[in-house]
Amino acid sequence: MLNISIVLYHPNWEQEVLPLVQELLLVKNLRKIYLLDNSEEKKENFPIKSEKLRYMYMGSNLGYGKAHNIALRESAYYKTSFHLVMNSDIRVKAEDIDAMHDWMLANPEVGLMMPKVVYPDGTQQYLAKRLPSPFDVFGRRFLPARLIAHRNKRYELRDMDLTRPINAPYLSGCFMFLRTKAAVEAGLFDERYFMYPEDIDLTRTIHRNYLTLYYPEWTIVHAHARDSYKNKHMLRIHIRNMCRYFNKWGWFFDHERRIFNAHI
Repeated sequence: MLNISIVLYHPNWEQEVLPLVQELLLVKNLRKIYLLDNSEEKKENFPIKSEKLRYMYMGSNLGYGKAHNIALRESAYYKTSFHLVMNSDIRVKAEDIDAMHDWMLANPEVGLMMPKVVYPDGTQQYLAKRLPSPFDVFGRRFLPARLIAHRNKRYELRDMDLTRPINAPYLSGCFMFLRTKAAVEAGLFDERYFMYPEDIDLTRTIHRNYLTLYYPEWTIVHAHARDSYKNKHMLRIHIRNMCRYFNKWGWFFDHERRIFNAHI
């Protein structure tokens, strides 16, 4: 069985959340959908009624990982085999999620899987990556693109055949099909991050004991906003939390990063 959690913050209810929830309720292996609302105001009179849907108003903005952990702990408590962490701006077919569920069931060595992700226009998003160094993170944000083009291509695995599965140590948090046991063993999301690097942190921790696969058998659509490139407040949050990440794992001396990146 499968639980799905979606963290919300002032979402587009009519055009984004409601169509997605209606589709997810068609998933045959679904146990529960958790809508974790970090917005300032509670959504009253949610129009979709289902025993498989649980809307949870957080009362404040807990951050991405901390809110998802509430649902992940329920998956662990009820021994739900799999947990899908996803964004509300994702478009995916219910039958594809059921196919992913059955594939994960048949491949116990996989702790985390992410399918191919594209923009609404069909252009591929490069969301499976090597573990970043400080230069990868801050260089691509502040340096001219021509100076880091080659390095950025390698960081985003565009130097590899993306039509085939890749055991990548960093998979995006926009769609993480998790084996609950693997997520629990990894300690779930590190709640010290408000948002941004919690997906890097969790993927690399699961990667120690399981495969963490980019698996392009299925394709999903992600209307990726890249808020930190448009909003100075979000940029400050991004920088602050990436500093916490490098303080934890190492800025320039990260032995595990070197090993994982070399063995992709």
